[in-house]
Amino acid sequence: MFEWKKLGKVFTPQDVQGRSWLKEFAQAPAALIFDHFVRIYFSCRPHADDNRQYVSYTAYVDVDRADPMKILEVSTHPILDLGALGEFDEFGTYPVSVVRSGREVRAYYGGWTRCESVPFNVAIGFATSQDEGKTFTKFGNGPVLSYTPDEPFILSGPKIRFFKNTWYLWYIAGRKWKVVDGRPEPVYKIRMASSPDGIKWSKANRDLIESKIEEDEAQASPDVFHYNGKYHMFFCYRYSSLYRGKENGYRIGYASSEDLTNWIRDDSKAGIDVSDEGWDSEMISYPHVFEVDERIYMAYLGNQVGKYGFGLAQLDGNLN
Repeated sequence: MFEWKKLGKVFTPQDVQGRSWLKEFAQAPAALIFDHFVRIYFSCRPHADDNRQYVSYTAYVDVDRADPMKILEVSTHPILDLGALGEFDEFGTYPVSVVRSGREVRAYYGGWTRCESVPFNVAIGFATSQDEGKTFTKFGNGPVLSYTPDEPFILSGPKIRFFKNTWYLWYIAGRKWKVVDGRPEPVYKIRMASSPDGIKWSKANRDLIESKIEEDEAQASPDVFHYNGKYHMFFCYRYSSLYRGKENGYRIGYASSEDLTNWIRDDSKAGIDVSDEGWDSEMISYPHVFEVDERIYMAYLGNQVGKYGFGLAQLDGNLN
């Protein structure tokens, strides 16, 4: 079992002034390491419009490398523009995963569009940065990973990694929509694709993580890294209904693998749960694990899926 020591909430979007597009939420944290600071990307929103509809942007906060609880800078503008009329990312860029590739920084992100019978659909886009991750240019006007007969909707939650000269993209794929109390709710599972160039992808076409709490368990944020001879995945999961409160809300799970394909789930090893009180007392979700100067951190979201910000925990001991 891992043991994570919670350090507290790092960033609260409601504290930021002078950015009309950044008023609430700091979702899906993703880290990029620099010499003297860590850049943590997140997705945020302005206030809802008159029809109670949101859009989502992606921004970043720079924190001190020696003390990641200390904020140095908040981005002054979104890293990506929203898509044009009718494009797959017209209404949002969330979540985002970043990685260095030579002299550029790559970003893979969920592009949101609105629908009629259900609230939204999502496909995965690709963008690159030539200025150390401050701004990104989209690869094109459409997604690089989109719907197929086996994955008919909601391709989101991308996590990009490079192992053994191959690009890997872990993501979630929608399995069904359930109507609960008159409201459509999505069910999605964790999947994987691989690529020689990070643009043309081959899907594994199978769910990677078994469901535990119910058949329609929804899984998200599959964060994979290699350490001490094997692959580790922290992810989050929830019930398919009534999940916006404590009882059925998001929790963080864990799985391990020797070959990136076959995963053994054991949530008892995750080592982190909701707090007794405070900003993460109802749910924890969207884990992202990164290493800095021989210290391993987990960035994660708290109540209302990050409406009031993200926090950090530090691993006590080693990964096994």
